[in-house]
Amino acid sequence: MEQKVIHLVLSFVWAFLIAIFAVPSIIRVAHLKNILDQPNFRTVHEELTPRLGGLAMFAGFMSALTIFADLNNGVQQLLAGCVILFFIGLKDDLIAISALKKFAVQLLATGIVMFIADIRITSFQGIFGIGELEIGISYFFTFFVIIGITNSINLIDGLDGLAGTLVIIACVTFGIYFQLYGGTNYANYAAVAFCLVGGVLGFLRYNFYRATIFMGDTGSLLCGFIISVLAIQFIEMRQVPAAPAVSLGILFIPILDTIRVFTIRIFNGKSPFIPDKNHVHHRLLALGFSQVSTVFILAAINIVVICFVVNFGYWGNLNLLIVLLLFSLILSIFLGVYRAGSAQRVSKV
Repeated sequence: MEQKVIHLVLSFVWAFLIAIFAVPSIIRVAHLKNILDQPNFRTVHEELTPRLGGLAMFAGFMSALTIFADLNNGVQQLLAGCVILFFIGLKDDLIAISALKKFAVQLLATGIVMFIADIRITSFQGIFGIGELEIGISYFFTFFVIIGITNSINLIDGLDGLAGTLVIIACVTFGIYFQLYGGTNYANYAAVAFCLVGGVLGFLRYNFYRATIFMGDTGSLLCGFIISVLAIQFIEMRQVPAAPAVSLGILFIPILDTIRVFTIRIFNGKSPFIPDKNHVHHRLLALGFSQVSTVFILAAINIVVICFVVNFGYWGNLNLLIVLLLFSLILSIFLGVYRAGSAQRVSKV
């Protein structure tokens, strides 16, 4: 156990140092080559900013994991998927590509971990009376989970430090669970989690406030894909009471934001994939909170939800899911009421 902890610490420190030393060089080259993100109607930043932070995160994560971690039990296939998503994300950060092409590559990466590594959700663990899943339903639902979580991290990346902070919170939580309860089959995913924490934390040094670099699609797709696999393996570990509901609690803010904005767009007769300013961080900014306060508020909400689902896991999946749903509705109604009131005041003016 002590040796494993030392390896986790070393992998975290290595990934952190690689990322934190790589970012300044990436920023310098991006400015020299004019590889900068243009502000638009839905962005918060007002200056030209590099969006290649995912390069540093990828370098830190991959080098640390391959040096210090055990690559069995699907980790090797996870890395293959990460490499594929890294290159499509990098291409999108350099020259914008269509959503269809990005989806096709996500499909390929998902297929690698599902069919080659056999990483999939095999049971609903009694939710709605459903236990083990048929193989076809298992693959379909796993595909939906991986694509959904991957893109939820991409969607929440709209504010300095927000996506990175939520990724760190999720990875630390998953990592601790894998280290404590993973045994021989899942303990190596603790290394996956803490390698990503190190890489993201090194990047976050330059992204948290008045960001000088963004993670871009390179970073957000990488983080989302890794976290989706961590969530699936966490559920399959079967050592945590109400693991499916707990995993939703760990990813509460990204999942809430994705479902909320998609619902609003569809309700308004728009495509769910057309960007807008209806994300939870946009609504908190509209309430008058600063960028830093917004990040801390959303991080605090996510941590409170995690503490709740962890401590009340004995309630069971269904009861926890009902509580999470009610809390989501309360938050959404609060943000919606404010938006309506704000629009009404503007119309009167």
